[in-house]
Amino acid sequence: MTVKKCVLAYSGGLDTSVIIPWLRENYGCEVIAFAADLGQGDCNAAALKKKAIASGASKCYVMDLRKEFLEDYVWPTMQAGAKYEGTYLLGTSFARPLIAKYQVLVAQREYADAVAHGATGKGNDQVRFELTYAAMDPRLKVIAPWKDSKWNIHSREEAIDYAQKRRIPLGGISKKKIYSEDGNIWHLSHEGGVLEYPEKEHKYDMLKLSKTFEKAPSKPEYVKLIFEQGVPVALNNRRMDAVTLLTMLNKIGGKHACGLLDIVENRLVGLKSRGVYETPGGTILYKAHELLESLVLDKATLAEKQKLAQTYSFLVYNGEWFTPLRQALDAFVKETQKTVSGVVTLKLYKGNIIPAGVESPFSLYDPDLGGFSDVEFYDQKDATGFIRCFGLPLKTRGMLLGKKSPVKFGKTFV
Repeated sequence: MTVKKCVLAYSGGLDTSVIIPWLRENYGCEVIAFAADLGQGDCNAAALKKKAIASGASKCYVMDLRKEFLEDYVWPTMQAGAKYEGTYLLGTSFARPLIAKYQVLVAQREYADAVAHGATGKGNDQVRFELTYAAMDPRLKVIAPWKDSKWNIHSREEAIDYAQKRRIPLGGISKKKIYSEDGNIWHLSHEGGVLEYPEKEHKYDMLKLSKTFEKAPSKPEYVKLIFEQGVPVALNNRRMDAVTLLTMLNKIGGKHACGLLDIVENRLVGLKSRGVYETPGGTILYKAHELLESLVLDKATLAEKQKLAQTYSFLVYNGEWFTPLRQALDAFVKETQKTVSGVVTLKLYKGNIIPAGVESPFSLYDPDLGGFSDVEFYDQKDATGFIRCFGLPLKTRGMLLGKKSPVKFGKTFV
């Protein structure tokens, strides 16, 4: 494959740092680095550009995409209630399509003929990057070094050796401190090291956003969130933009060890991996949003939405962000959010997120109807006929089959 100019998705981390000189050495092409500021905390534009140029890049773009990330990727996923395998809040998953999208736009601006990424052939990110490239600009050639026959680096230890020989600064990464991290304003993930052994307890020595459960305050703290049509717009009675709100909520949630997750998940390619995730603010927002929906959505809509949440989570996790199906699901979710407005109060205590009040002008909760006292609006005698109709299939089966039924429902008296 002949390549003249390549745009690399660049983070300044171990893998992408060594890929810049590797691309030049093996493809003889010009390398342009592209870095997205998604609120990962250490995204210093000047430092990234300096490091990329020193590593051999001809140019380095750094773009602040935090607002678009939250409003166009995170909020829709939260509104859908999507949690991969019921727990993971998809922090890395929906970041990759956004990064890849702007990487393609930079490639088009620079008239590049190729794009590259540092994802391994074992992980999910390779799919998320490459599906986005295919959707955005299928003419671009794709270089994925970890799957390239020219690549002769087979571990993070070897990558460290490669970088040190070329005097590429590693920012604190060493063979002793070798956790692989991916962060943005939504979360921080940790993999590698002792985490590769699920039978072993780790010491939470990698945490950066959160306190451990033991070190969290012994006194609870209350937070109040205001939503408008499914979007969080205010924290503790202060209206603020998405970036400010989540930044503040991360600090509060991290202090109380909210959103700490230690899981073994199934990657897209089928293998299992263990990771520790820190998602303090995001976990609080998910809980608040779920509580508000339980108050304002009718039974049938909520049930259908919960079923589609799993489909949505698979689409996001599997890199299928730019697909007609996800857009169609967004249309459904957006319709359901028209009444998801109100105030949710939560009590935070040592990792627990405890409901402390939820109210909405669109509440479907009637205290008289839902209570034990008789009300004129609902006649309890009506339930007699309803149960007769609802239970008719079971009654019919019992009458027609009786003891002939091959289906047994557990033990009976002898």
